[in-house]
Formats: sequence, C-alpha cells, structure tokens
Amino acid sequence: MQIAEVPAGISLGETVGPQVYRLLRRRIIQAELLPGERLSESEVAKSLSVSRQPVREAFIKLSEEGLVQVLPQRGTFVTKISVAAVMDARFVREAIEADVVRLIAESGEPGAIDELRKQITEQKKVPHNDRAAFLRLDELFHHTLAASAGKSYAWNVIEGVKAQMDRVRFLSVDDMHVTRLIDQHERIVEAIATNDQAGAEQAMRLHLREILNSLPEIASSRAELFDRG
Repeated sequence: MQIAEVPAGISLGETVGPQVYRLLRRRIIQAELLPGERLSESEVAKSLSVSRQPVREAFIKLSEEGLVQVLPQRGTFVTKISVAAVMDARFVREAIEADVVRLIAESGEPGAIDELRKQITEQKKVPHNDRAAFLRLDELFHHTLAASAGKSYAWNVIEGVKAQMDRVRFLSVDDMHVTRLIDQHERIVEAIATNDQAGAEQAMRLHLREILNSLPEIASSRAELFDRG
C-alpha cells in the first residue's frame, strides 16, 4: 500500500501541531488523501520538516474525529466515510443551528445581517468549480451565524463532530448545488432580517437537510469511499 505524501506548508509563526492537524484534515476532507491510504508518522514529519511529536499529536486528534485509524504494528490509515457519522453530525448541526438563527432573528442585529449579506455576495463570486473556496466561505457563513448569536462554543461542538459530513459536502459540490446552497443562505438571512424566527428556523432546517438528498447518490457512485456500517 502506498504511503501518502504531504506537501510542505508550515508557518514558523504558529504552533506546529495544530498546523499539521489542519493540513492533514483538509486533505482528507477534500479527498486528496483517500480511504485506505497509509500515513507514515516519519514520512509526514520529514516532508514538513518538523519533529515526529506534532505529527503524532495530529494523528491522535484525527483519530478522535474518525478520519484516521491507528493500527498498532501496522500504521495509520485514512478511514472510509462513515454514513452513520454523517447522519449524526447532520442531526447535531440542525438541532444547534436552528436555535442559533431563531436567536439572531429575535434580536435582528443589523451588523450581523450586513456581514452575512456581504458574505453571500462573495460566495456568488467564487467559480463553481472551486469547491474548496466555496466551502471555506460556507463555513465562515455558519460560523458567523453562531458568533452573532453569542454561541461560539456551540460552533466548537459542531466542528468537533462534522468532519465526516464535510467529506460528503466536498464531494457533492457542483454548479447546481452551489447555486441552491447560496439561495438557501439568502432565505435564511432574509428571514433573520424580517425577525421571522419560524421562517429562519425552517430555512436552516431545509438547508442542513440538503445532504440527505446528495448522500445516497454519492455513496452509490463513490461506494469505495464509504463505510455503510
């Protein structure tokens, strides 16, 4: 089995461990590192010009998220996408974010609404074939909602469970899907702007259930990437 290579990209101005973790996590989520690929602690450390300790720490954190499996005497391997974990993450996100948008709609903060509208404008500028750029802006949109409601800790909870969901979302992004997601973002913001708490909640629930439409098709067309157990 081939050992996956990881490109350099470590900044000297930041703690090394979190950078290694984010780099590997991003490459797994964006399907650059595929299920079954072996990650060698020594090879990753060498390619990034870092010691093995931060790599070991990154592997542990990735393992906790279910993105890699550490097998004693064999190595560390990228896991398949867990359908069960995707469904659990979607459930948690909907439960939290539906309440988040109700809170913002109740308060109707103009600053938050302006910022969210600016972000939607930026989303529309992203080429539809640039999945990574769109998903970064999508992530910012949802993070901004949580922060505007004073629920940054709730967003941290979401981040801790949504890794498998993010893998599916990356695979599902195409021209039609991006357009639909942006339209849904606009409905959420317009409901917030008119203090329509029920409408904002409904729009968010619909938005986060989008993955229920794309998951079966992706799991069928890319069956080798999925663990249906």
